[in-house]
Amino acid sequence: IPRSYLGELMFSGIFGGEHASLIAEPADVSAVLDLCTGSGCLAIIAAGLFPNADIDAVDLSAAALEVARINVDEHDYANRINLLEGDLLEAVEGRTYDIIITNPPYVASGEVAAFPAEYGHEPVLAHLGGEDGLDIVRRILEKAADHLNPGGGLLCEIGTGRGALIAEYPH
Repeated sequence: IPRSYLGELMFSGIFGGEHASLIAEPADVSAVLDLCTGSGCLAIIAAGLFPNADIDAVDLSAAALEVARINVDEHDYANRINLLEGDLLEAVEGRTYDIIITNPPYVASGEVAAFPAEYGHEPVLAHLGGEDGLDIVRRILEKAADHLNPGGGLLCEIGTGRGALIAEYPH
């Protein structure tokens, strides 16, 4: 079950929708990367939205990839979604994509420490983004352009760090 706002956006018509679509023709997308895939839900949504795309789905956690494998198999996308274990873009060195989607850990350490008990059912690794929540996002931004095809784009969920990122990356 996608909990990411990106999942909601992807279903909203942001790709190939009639109003304000970021991609005019989803069938033209040939390569998608789902970075920090977790359960694989965004990769699965992408496989449905981009019928001609091969999708790489990367996560640092072998346990998360086991869950992703179950979900990918259940949706019959094993032939289109390649699950890769590794640390962010290092897992796809030399590869480029039309779209990179990512819902990385982006919660500040103080907020993670104050999480209610029920959040303990998910690994801290899935949430903790460093002191201000943006450590992993910064690492992605440093290397993402090297992995995008001309005209490609990055869609990254960032939570409450928007102001800090705009100040730090005004371009």
